[in-house]
Amino acid sequence: MATHTISVHGMSCGHCVSAVTAELSKVDGVTGVEVDLAAKTVNVSLADSATFDLTAITAAIDEAGFELVA
Repeated sequence: MATHTISVHGMSCGHCVSAVTAELSKVDGVTGVEVDLAAKTVNVSLADSATFDLTAITAAIDEAGFELVA
């Protein structure tokens, strides 16, 4: 299993955490999502065979109403 940490702009509450978690959980290969609201980061865990698809991750965060920080 691989884990990637990404920064997300705009999260400020529990609803934000839920929205980001729900959208990222829909991405193929994602097996876990941990949001650190204070740090504005998200740890995304992937299945062993999955590759980190930045386009899909960015689209999921956008769908939740937030922005990936490059």
